[in-house]
Amino acid sequence: MEATLAERLASIDARIADAARDAARDPATICRIAVTKFHPARLVDDLYSLGVRDVGESRAQEFVDKRGQVAAAPDLRWHFVGQLQTNKARVVREAASVVHSLDRVRLANALEAAGEGADPLDVFLQVNLTDDPGRGGVAPEEVTALADHVATCATLRVRGVMGVAPLGEEPARAFARLAACGADVRTVHPGATWMSAGMTGDFAEAIAAGATHLRIGTAITGPRPARG
Repeated sequence: MEATLAERLASIDARIADAARDAARDPATICRIAVTKFHPARLVDDLYSLGVRDVGESRAQEFVDKRGQVAAAPDLRWHFVGQLQTNKARVVREAASVVHSLDRVRLANALEAAGEGADPLDVFLQVNLTDDPGRGGVAPEEVTALADHVATCATLRVRGVMGVAPLGEEPARAFARLAACGADVRTVHPGATWMSAGMTGDFAEAIAAGATHLRIGTAITGPRPARG
């Protein structure tokens, strides 16, 4: 019998807690984000009824549409975790509580321009952990300079770094590099203590490396619906 949403959520939370204890960390310090990509908005309502307060999306239009469809929930935090084009910065800025994928000066400027009169937006600096410069994320050696620029933006708040472990590499090695980038940023921006890393298949390694925010999809939501 297929597990229910409540059972999957309880299972992943138990696994997160075990991984945290193995790393001598307090599970309460780790934010579990339920990524609901391709699922209907009603799933967010169902998750909310189970106590979930952090949800994520990776596609701008789906992110905006889904937030508009979800029942009013003022304490629900919406995380944008995908690649973001500058021409979508305004609509994502209006819908997001947190953006995990700020990776260039132009995007920072676009989010800043969209934030006039708004509360500060928490942002992660996405780091490219691959050898491919065409992949999303700032180069590790450039992350501190990007943090310096974002810090000049009045409506943005640098909270930490984000990364995705490359396929074919041991996640622990990739996340160690990400943690080192975070430490570099904190030398000049001490408040940037967050680290967004780890998905369904590698969150234990991310926790061991110091991740504070996990982006968990199918382990919670189940298989994504077929798309026509």
